Amino acid sequence: MALLDTPRPSTRLRDRAIRVVEAATTPLLPADYLDLFAPLRSGADLRGRIVSVHPETADAATIVIRPGADWAGHVPGQYLRIGIDVDGVREWRAYSLTHGPRADGNISITVKGVPGGKVSNHLVHDSRPGTLIHLEQATGDFVLPERLTARTKLLFVTAGSGVTPVVGMLRNLFPVTDEGVLMFGSRRRATDEQPLDITVVHVAPSRPESIFIDNLHELHEAGAINLVDRYDDVHGFLDVARLEELVPDLAERTTYACGPAGLLDALATHHEERGLELFTEQFRPVVISSGEGGTVTLEKSGVSLELDGATTILDAAENAGVLMPSGCRMGICMGCVLPMREGAVRDLRNGEITTATPGETNTGGVPIQTCISAAAGPCHIDH
Repeated sequence: MALLDTPRPSTRLRDRAIRVVEAATTPLLPADYLDLFAPLRSGADLRGRIVSVHPETADAATIVIRPGADWAGHVPGQYLRIGIDVDGVREWRAYSLTHGPRADGNISITVKGVPGGKVSNHLVHDSRPGTLIHLEQATGDFVLPERLTARTKLLFVTAGSGVTPVVGMLRNLFPVTDEGVLMFGSRRRATDEQPLDITVVHVAPSRPESIFIDNLHELHEAGAINLVDRYDDVHGFLDVARLEELVPDLAERTTYACGPAGLLDALATHHEERGLELFTEQFRPVVISSGEGGTVTLEKSGVSLELDGATTILDAAENAGVLMPSGCRMGICMGCVLPMREGAVRDLRNGEITTATPGETNTGGVPIQTCISAAAGPCHIDH
């Protein structure tokens, strides 16, 4: 047995070579140097390099990214999390992919600058080609069925930047080039005889603020979709109760909707009352119920915060200068989860209370999502 456990000469030489290289590069590792020269290589942390930035409106831009070799692809309608350094701090946010599979292998996201948004405004106004960013694999179930038939009738309802995942679906169904719409892409027709039947109701504050409106009109003029565009400054706010007036055959369609919480809530009520099928994607959580507030103690950081019942723990901690894990900031990706060792928080989306009681709950703490949780009394968080 001792002979079997003795390393072979080739193994010893390899290990010795690795130790020599590591000693020569200390305090860095050889992989650190590879990251400098080949950051997008297979086996490295998944990254991407910004290829180009294209303004869409005054406060929105499409970011084209060359992903690393281990990018696994996506289904149109999905989103991914990106990590980018802003003012020396790595921030993570989630954005929808705005295309189907591309021949050049690149991916793209379209970002709308949010008032006061640190990352969104940086990406729209300050990001530059050549910048390396961190990526996570695409995820999300706001996607079309694998197979569409000629009998499939779809309705997309989009508002503001909610158009981004839908544009990704449409560009996959009806490929677009710089010259315009390609009418007979690989999925242009559900059968050889009949095209797909798609209506898009798109809502925006005004036409100049409408992301991708030119693409939508190209598809409409080519006969690929029936576009009903509505602008608040011309038509007033969309009244969901009158949706049948805009889409007379609404009852025959499956609806996919993405936009502000108020619109999605109204659509959910409307469709439920009529027994209609609805799939939704929401970018930001709506605050339904506030907590009572209280003192939040971040134990490892040595910070105590006095919070009201409407401010998320994530926002309050960041405003106090504490570096916090985060991601989508809407309660989906779980990138902000931290263990609460004691206390109570309220989920601002639905009012549910989560408690941690020493001696009764897990000794490691109860995981909470700080991006959608507010203090519901004193609480201690392991961070």
